[in-house]
Amino acid sequence: MKKLGLIHTSATLVPIFAELCAAKLPGVETFNIADDSLIKEVIATGRLTSSVSRRVAAHVVAADEAGADQILVTCSSIGAAVERAAGLVDTPVLRVDQPMADQAVATGKRIGVAATLPTTLGPTADLIRRRAEAAGREIELDAQLCEGAFEALMSGDAERHDKMVAEALVRLAKDNDVVVLAQASMARVVAQLDAETTKTPILSSPALAIDALANQG
Repeated sequence: MKKLGLIHTSATLVPIFAELCAAKLPGVETFNIADDSLIKEVIATGRLTSSVSRRVAAHVVAADEAGADQILVTCSSIGAAVERAAGLVDTPVLRVDQPMADQAVATGKRIGVAATLPTTLGPTADLIRRRAEAAGREIELDAQLCEGAFEALMSGDAERHDKMVAEALVRLAKDNDVVVLAQASMARVVAQLDAETTKTPILSSPALAIDALANQG
């Protein structure tokens, strides 16, 4: 039986990925490493610190030593550290937003990116640019930060968060060929959008990442 190690920066992501793995990776054993100190430090400092990078590397090595055949890191904000840590182990390591970035690049030239945290917006936009370059495609990025939405969600005002994100997605969908959600927490808002808005593909990373692992066999 193959074994997938998942590394999270929030325990709230564990059930989301457990459901996806059960549906899309039958027969694959999973285990989770959750460390919310990583994202808390990134948010507090506004950057990916060397301390966070070292801890990400330690978690990747720990997952490898626990017998993982594949490792998935489910947080976009620490993507650069994930890419560096991948070189420390022989086990394949995937950052959660890479399949989403690849699909966005393949879908259209004008790519909208929505985020509620600047620490996620930057790494996601950078990844899309690099994946486009690797694919030999020219793109135009339209990045939008929903300022205050993350704070609203953390304070328990989900309605305000959803309203702010929805407004951003309506604009981005109107002006672009495809829209990328930089955070998985934004995905639920898509169901609240009208049919005209959702004619534009709106991509979220969790399901696409698990699909990519499933397609690898």
